[in-house]
Parts: sequence; C-alpha cells; structure tokens
Amino acid sequence: MSRTRTAVLAALALVAGVSGPAVAVAPSAQAAISAIPCTVDYKIQNDWGAGFTAAVTVTNNSAAKSSWAVKWSYAGNQQVTSYWNSKIAQSGTAVTASNETYNGTLATGGSVSFGFNGSYSGTNAVPTAFTLDGVTCNVDDGSSGGGGGGGGGTGTRVDNPYAGAKVYVNPEWSAKAAAETGGSRISNQPTGVWLDRIAAINGTSTSMGLRAHLDAALAQKGTGEEVVQLVVYDLPGRDCAALASNGELGPTEIDKYKTQFIDPIAAILADSKYASLRIVTTIEIDSLPNLVTNTGSRATATANCDTMLANGNYVKGVGYALAKLGAIPNVYNYLDAGHHGWLGWDDNFAPAANIFKQAATSEGATVDDVAGFITNTANYSALKENNFTINDSVNGTSVRQSKWVDWNRYVDELSFAQAFRTQLVSVGFNSGIGMLIDTSRNGWGGSARPAGPGPTTSVDAYVDGGRYDRRIHVGNWCNQAGAGLGERPQASPAAGIDAYVWMKPPGESDGSSSAIPNDEGKGFDQMCDPTYTGNARNGNSMSGALPNAPLSGHWFSAQFQQLMANAYPPL
Repeated sequence: MSRTRTAVLAALALVAGVSGPAVAVAPSAQAAISAIPCTVDYKIQNDWGAGFTAAVTVTNNSAAKSSWAVKWSYAGNQQVTSYWNSKIAQSGTAVTASNETYNGTLATGGSVSFGFNGSYSGTNAVPTAFTLDGVTCNVDDGSSGGGGGGGGGTGTRVDNPYAGAKVYVNPEWSAKAAAETGGSRISNQPTGVWLDRIAAINGTSTSMGLRAHLDAALAQKGTGEEVVQLVVYDLPGRDCAALASNGELGPTEIDKYKTQFIDPIAAILADSKYASLRIVTTIEIDSLPNLVTNTGSRATATANCDTMLANGNYVKGVGYALAKLGAIPNVYNYLDAGHHGWLGWDDNFAPAANIFKQAATSEGATVDDVAGFITNTANYSALKENNFTINDSVNGTSVRQSKWVDWNRYVDELSFAQAFRTQLVSVGFNSGIGMLIDTSRNGWGGSARPAGPGPTTSVDAYVDGGRYDRRIHVGNWCNQAGAGLGERPQASPAAGIDAYVWMKPPGESDGSSSAIPNDEGKGFDQMCDPTYTGNARNGNSMSGALPNAPLSGHWFSAQFQQLMANAYPPL
C-alpha cells in the first residue's frame, strides 16, 4: 500500500494538457523543478487499520549538510510509536525527524532514508508539506508500493539464491546496532527476520510486520537481485528441550499453527508484488533434532520432547510449512539441522537425516520443497578449527577421546555441514541442495583465541589449548561468555555451502538470566543462568552464560559489545 502526494507533477500534467484540478503554474515549470531545494518521498508500506509502517526518503538538492532535520504535520491523530535510521520527536500533530550520528552527512544530490511505525484511528492521510532544515520541499511521487515485482530482478528460480544477490538489511536491527558505540561498523550487515509468534506477521506497535519488511526489501534491492531471510519459528510445543524459547502454541495446537501462522505467511509471500525477491525461509529451529536426541531412554530425554515425538506435530508442522511455502516459486526453504555438537555423533547423524526426510515427505511436502539446510543457527560452534583435526592423536590417544570432542566425528561446523549434506543426499534429498552456516556468533577472536596447537602432554591439553571455541562445554548454548562475531555474510564460500549468514541477529538475547514475566510465551531456562551447574545435555558443566540477560530476542547491549570486541575476523 502506498500513498503519495505529487504537487509539482500535478502542475506539469496540467501544462501537458492532462485534465486535473486547476493549479497555478509558473512560466517555466522545468526551471521550478530544478530549483526545488529538496524532495520528500513519504510512503505508507503497511496499514493494518489501527497502525501503519512508513518509509521516508529525503533528497537534498541544495548545499551539502553535516546534519539534517525533516518536519511535517499530520491532519489526523497519527502518533509515531517507534522509528529507525533517524531520531523522531512529536508534539501534537507536529513531527521532527533528525539524523542519527551515523547518517548526518547529506551531500548535494544525496538522499537519506528512514522509517517508523505509527498508530491512528479514523483516517491516515499522508502529510502534504515537508521542510528540510526549515526549507520547504516538494513531495515526490515515489515508486508505488502496490502491484508488480518492483525494481528489476528476474524472479527466475536459481540453484543458490545468494549467488549474485544483495541480502536484506533489517532496518530495525540496523538502527539498534548503529546506536551502539562502534556498532556502525556492522550495522549494514544482513540478518534474519524472526517470525516467532503469530503477532509478528502483521507487526506490533513497536515492530515491523512481514509485509513491511518485504516492502523495505523491494526498496533496497534496486535493479538487482535481493535475498530476504526469514526464520519461521512457532511450532506447537516449540523448543521441547529448552524453556527460554518456548512458544505460544501448546503441543496439540497443530491446526492453529497451520491456519493462523503458516497460511497467513504463505499468503503474503505469494503476493505477486514480491515475486522478484528471493525469499529464504529457515524452518523451525531446533525442532526435529530434539526428536532425535532428547526422547526415549536417553539421559538427555525430556517429557515434552517425548510428547512431541508421540503426537507427531513437529513432523506434521514442518511438513506443512515446507509444502505451503515450497509451492511459492521464489521461496527457498532451508530446514534447520542443528550443529556438529548436537548431531555429529554416530548415533545422531544418520537418524537425524532420516527424520528430516520423514518431515520433508509429510503433509503434502516433497524433497523438492527443500532448497537446503542450515546449521549452527543461533549457536556458537566454531566454523573451522585449524589447530587440530579429528584424525589427530596424542601419545597414541585419538582426539575423539578428548573430553571436549567426546567421540564426536566432527570438530567444527564446516566439516559437519559438508558431511551432513552428503548424508542427506544419500537418504533421498536432491543432489543440488546447499547448506547455510550461521556465523553470527562463532568467531571466537580476541585475546583468548589460541595462536597454535595446544601442548602434547595429553590429548585434553592438546585440544583445549588449541581450540578456538572457548565454551566450557559444546552443549552450552545461551548467551555464551567470550563469543565473537564470525565470518561476515557471504555467498558460496566453500564447496556445498550456499552462504555464511547471520540468521541470528547479533545482540539479540538467547534467553533471560532469571525469570521475567512476559506475554510472549517465553520461559526461564537455567542454561541462561550464569550460576547454573548444568545437566546431562551439557555434561553437568557450568552454563557459561552472561549475566543480566533479557528475554530471548530482546536487545542485549553487553552481548553485542562483546561480540564486536571478540570478532574474528576482527572488525
């Protein structure tokens, strides 16, 4: 949905003989246009009746500026509720948007864009007048938000959606990152958009909805190709082995999941308006791996995971999501595949591939609905351990026998992802599937990063002295102390790997350090408590979590600063 005002162009239309309202026209309309000091394009990207998302682009045609302020007034009762890429203040109907510290420079002929969410009742008319630093601007007729694919791009299905494409930068995350000291170094990086509850689809008073993100992606893509990364994450009985990311739906609410979560998402993604985008969906983090490792007679089993295995709603939900979203030509489904420290053992590796195949052929889905798999989502496993290999031995003792490796077949994420891809193809997935690896928090740089192998006095000393991953135990997953940003997002970085991605936005918490009442269905998990001494899933080790963490998904400044400080490659 787009509403714009076109005062100057209306005058031109009258000169050209097109019927329209009586408008006084200057003797030289062309001269008037070239003399306009600034233009403003104000677009309503999403309007859900009681609220809206707007995008504003300001073009400066006068002298270059080191700071700027744009002002307008509403005719109705619109109220700005949240904003990004600018600082917005409102008094009554009057609104002022001023630059952030990172976007104050505005060259002659240069443009700056910002956005915001607002609430209203009654009508939501677009403002008719804007000023830039006190000088009146015209209102430009920007590109329409309705119909068409927008801004070029072929819309043709490809083997690797990331190849030759830009990736969407979420303006909400970008604004939070840029507001942090030093954050502007990475605030232009693409991150995943998490659809983790039904309300996230339409957005809230403080967050953009799915359509708003897709509209913003169209605005970013220009004439090339653009990937939008979505995390689809609201299964019934979600996250059965951890409480921090429990969801809003009970174990039996599969029908609600289908009709109120997946169906609305599919309807939006199928809109022809978005046909030129390459939409990557990461399907249901942690769900299917839990059925492999946390059920039955295993020491790591939980009653909740046993329930989800018995009722089949994880398998049904994933299959339904794959079928509905996979039917959309420009959607690329990537199924979550845990990480090497979860599925890398012999008794997990093949069974996981088999249950993924079961889900991918249920509820109308087929393997053709799966473009690939993603590993290490929101996790910390090192991408590549260079100081030891799984084939090393120390004084006749295999690295596999070290306390850290603990008989795993893999020591890092890259080797696991490449091997697991081969296993997935062997059970019937298409040979063209690609892997994604989340590198948002697995850099492990900083002063604690080993410069070379550990001592050969024992296999444990050798591994512990040389490993980049500094966690206490490979099973620790919540807000890990010492973690750093990993490889920057990039396409086709290694054989079989479609991309390194930042699917988990750096700076968003994994879970709260203590119980926090909330309406998001999120519980308190002791693995997020830095004083917790552990359980069977982490070898009864300390949790390694940072203190004072907020709810999962909420901004955690201390974590963000740590990730930048320990980034590898360094910032």
